[in-house]
Amino acid sequence: MRRSTWTVQVCCILPVVMTVPLSSRPFARVYFEAGGGRDEVEADDTRRDDEGEHEQGRKERDSGRAVAEIDLSMAAVVTTLANGVRVASDPTPGHFVAAGVYVDAGSRYESARTRGAAHMTDRLAFKSTASRSAEEMTREIEQLGGQFISSSSRETILYQASTYTHSLPSVLSILSDTVLHPQITQEELDIQRDAALWEVGEIKTKPDMILPELLHETAFANNTLGNPLLCPEDRLEAMTPDVIQGYMRTWYRPDRLVVAAAGVEHDALLELADRHFGSVKPVASSTSPSTSTTSSSSSAPRPASASPSAPFSTSAPSPATVSSSSPDVESFEYLSTAPARYTGGQLLIEDGEQEFTHVYVGYEGLSIHDEDIYALATLQVLLGGGGSFSAGGPGKGMYSRLYTSVLNQYHAVDFCSAFHHCYLDSGLFGLSISVHPSFLFRTPELIAQQLDAVTRPMGGGIGETELRRARNQLKSSLAMALESRMVQVEDLGRQVQVHDRKISMPEMSALIDRVTLSDLFRVANRVLRPSTSALVGDRKRNGEPTVVVQGQLRGLPDVRDALRRRGLAGSASS
Repeated sequence: MRRSTWTVQVCCILPVVMTVPLSSRPFARVYFEAGGGRDEVEADDTRRDDEGEHEQGRKERDSGRAVAEIDLSMAAVVTTLANGVRVASDPTPGHFVAAGVYVDAGSRYESARTRGAAHMTDRLAFKSTASRSAEEMTREIEQLGGQFISSSSRETILYQASTYTHSLPSVLSILSDTVLHPQITQEELDIQRDAALWEVGEIKTKPDMILPELLHETAFANNTLGNPLLCPEDRLEAMTPDVIQGYMRTWYRPDRLVVAAAGVEHDALLELADRHFGSVKPVASSTSPSTSTTSSSSSAPRPASASPSAPFSTSAPSPATVSSSSPDVESFEYLSTAPARYTGGQLLIEDGEQEFTHVYVGYEGLSIHDEDIYALATLQVLLGGGGSFSAGGPGKGMYSRLYTSVLNQYHAVDFCSAFHHCYLDSGLFGLSISVHPSFLFRTPELIAQQLDAVTRPMGGGIGETELRRARNQLKSSLAMALESRMVQVEDLGRQVQVHDRKISMPEMSALIDRVTLSDLFRVANRVLRPSTSALVGDRKRNGEPTVVVQGQLRGLPDVRDALRRRGLAGSASS
């Protein structure tokens, strides 16, 4: 939800949309906006309609070659240390190096006793450690002249830095110190409690930040992905140094750590990682293989319902199951394997002071491991959308469906966009819209109409040109995001967390190019009209929508009724 930053605030989009949770900010809302490169895409698509199928195909093949010609010689390398820490490097050269530590932790793994600990752990990054005072930490970071950030999300806590290449040893020293040896003093905690209280209050005044959070809490009520990203105000006093230290001892295990760097040779990174992280003791039940360069999986437990059938699913062994009829809900074994349970639901918040009424409609999406994840990502880009104000010109998503069918047609709509959040074993997909209260009477039917259209091959009007535009936009957005060193290293670290290897840009481009119109309609129906036989992992999908509304409510018809009339609510398709 937030990033602790030094020097410059960075708000970047995770290039791999499927490794989400893009959302800590808050992933969880993912937009695929690319400048520049997409200008040509939209112009090309307009011309293609007039140039015939032969010219159309030639240009598409040329576009594919442009992506495929990326240099594959600089492949990422992953090594597992003897204690289970995974070390990943991308040697792409440049003036700067970026490094990070990625922890399989976050709010989904919190219990009732530790609720809010991930948020506070994030806030306490880069403070005093066993070998550095807070002042020394600040001074050393300032002397390096780089950028240090921390961020907590539902499934990841990350620590990152970017600086000159020759400063990598100092960067790894600082990162390891703040990850492995924080002091967590009472004074530091008191300061961060006050800061967190202010932060929570500020976010509550911003619908675009708080409503995705409330959407998760409603969609996954009282479990895993529904746990709040921000420490609840009534939990701040319960956050003691002992609670934070205990949370870190439980989750900061070597088999749940990934150390990654971009812009450095693997051997150099491996030596530094072994020096700073090689002494972390593995848990008693973990195996301790000798150090080897590999892309094999970690032994860290995974949520029980993560599907193993996807093309890039982890090869991690099956997670441990709790045999007791009354499992210890505070235990690591229970929390690390508890599956996400989508419940659906509705939350209406009356707020007459809001200029607009904000409506979110979400459905259970797909997990990061699902083979249809690329098709769903393409569908989200095809729907697109954004704000009512645009500076104009190509390359701003003005041809996306929600712009052409909603924003350009109804001036009372201030904002309309598709969102896509994906996690290890579930996800959220849907639309958000902000409208003037005078338009409330049309809003539920408008939402239902847009969702219904993409599920009907004969009535949706989606054509090959629209599909190509979405595929090209998705590919260009991913490629352009990777131009940032900080995004590049985060992409590497989080991919290794999830897939135990780096999926290359050409691989992703090829999978995106394979998405067909029939795939889009099939996946749209799978998500928006799940039949009683459709499964997520080993369980039936819940077809109930999640509806969250904030603002003036008078005059708003029942959103779920509008969805139900079009067969978009309930477990059985119409």
